[in-house]
Amino acid sequence: MRIGLITSAPDHPLLAAAGALLTARGHRVEALDPAAPAGTGPLTDVHPPADAYLLKARTPAALALARSLEERGAPVVNPAAATELCQDRTAMAGLARRAGLPFAPTRTADSPAALLAAAEAGDLALPLVVKSRHSRRHDLVARVDDLARLRALAEQWPGEPVVAQPYLPSTGWDQKLWVVDGQLFCTRRRSELADPGHPGPPHGAGGFGPDDLPAERARLALRVGEVFGLDVYGVDLLDGPDQPVVVDVNAFPGVRGQAGAPEALAALALRAAAAGTRGRPSLPRPRPGAPADAEPGAAAR
Repeated sequence: MRIGLITSAPDHPLLAAAGALLTARGHRVEALDPAAPAGTGPLTDVHPPADAYLLKARTPAALALARSLEERGAPVVNPAAATELCQDRTAMAGLARRAGLPFAPTRTADSPAALLAAAEAGDLALPLVVKSRHSRRHDLVARVDDLARLRALAEQWPGEPVVAQPYLPSTGWDQKLWVVDGQLFCTRRRSELADPGHPGPPHGAGGFGPDDLPAERARLALRVGEVFGLDVYGVDLLDGPDQPVVVDVNAFPGVRGQAGAPEALAALALRAAAAGTRGRPSLPRPRPGAPADAEPGAAAR
């Protein structure tokens, strides 16, 4: 089989380990850099397409490349449409809440200044979490406890489309859940929004794996994949007694340091390739009709 990697970083630990497994079994692994100039590099050598592709990059160029390969009949993990949907936090929240997932209430605004106006008018309660609407590297993710902080964001991020979610009490740690082809991996990580004085992780500093995860949270993680049409994804849950609350869904995260993840990814690539060569869709597709706003009437004006 030929397996393509759509990424500018084929040496990423998860991709490199999965690629080594595939190569050792006699399969061919090819990296396609979506940032390569048009007409140069490996992008010119996709005739015919590989048997399946792993879409790790999430840039506009990577999504365009993935779509063109899908149009030519190549299976792509995850599909371009599902990957793009997870880049829009408004669409993500809307789809999740329509599907009955316990996603944090999400309000959309044209800018932090619009949130500030709503808060000053008494139409928006603090504290809250403000994030860039469009997920990308170095985007805005900030905890807002008072109007002064919101004014500062309005000055620092003028014109940035944002979403706002209520700041919910938690242990100061997040549960990071990853799914690769139905196999669950997880860990705890300190929340970037937690107070500096927050204590260590609950139940000590020991490991946190699938066996430590409550069954309802494991089922929730798998349900997210069904709703979003994803086979490799991450789910961020608040860690606390009144949870679970989903605060983010990531298409094809790093899944670093998780034993068994490279094996699961290699098996998924071969499954997608085998199904694709039989001429039928290999993977689920996301539900259509992502909303313009996360919740009707919730956009800050």
